[in-house]
Amino acid sequence: MDSTQLRAMQAPIKERYRADPKTALITLKAKGSIDGEGIACKVETGRALAIAGLHPATGGSGLELCSGDMLLEALVACAGVTLKSVATAIDLPLKAGQVSAEGDLDFRGTLGVDREAPVGFAEIRLRFDVDSEAPQERLDQLLKLTERYCVVFQTIRHGPKTSVSLHRMG
Repeated sequence: MDSTQLRAMQAPIKERYRADPKTALITLKAKGSIDGEGIACKVETGRALAIAGLHPATGGSGLELCSGDMLLEALVACAGVTLKSVATAIDLPLKAGQVSAEGDLDFRGTLGVDREAPVGFAEIRLRFDVDSEAPQERLDQLLKLTERYCVVFQTIRHGPKTSVSLHRMG
């Protein structure tokens, strides 16, 4: 896909959002289930069932997915799609690229070993390695726009308003 095709595909969507901003507000959903077997959550992905469990650093077997890894994977997926989309939109040719994310956790926090240790990632680093003949100023623009428009990156960076509730089934 080139920039002309991308613009043509997105033009009616953008026009609809300009004309009626409420149509741009969409609620994405995720759903999982837990049962009496083991310590796991079965997450419906729309394509398959992902089974998340404890990370080995908290006693898990390593056979299930770790939700921390899944968060980083979501960041990599979103950042990669955004980078490619932006590169296409600004006519910046990319021969190839790699996206990686890593995050630092102190598992004492999540295990309740030390109340002062944070629960969650203390730092997340996102990295792009690209093969392109574009000048550095264009690559800088690509990075700036990718950072600006990557939904998962911006969500992590700005921490949205959150809430939690528990309801009895049945």
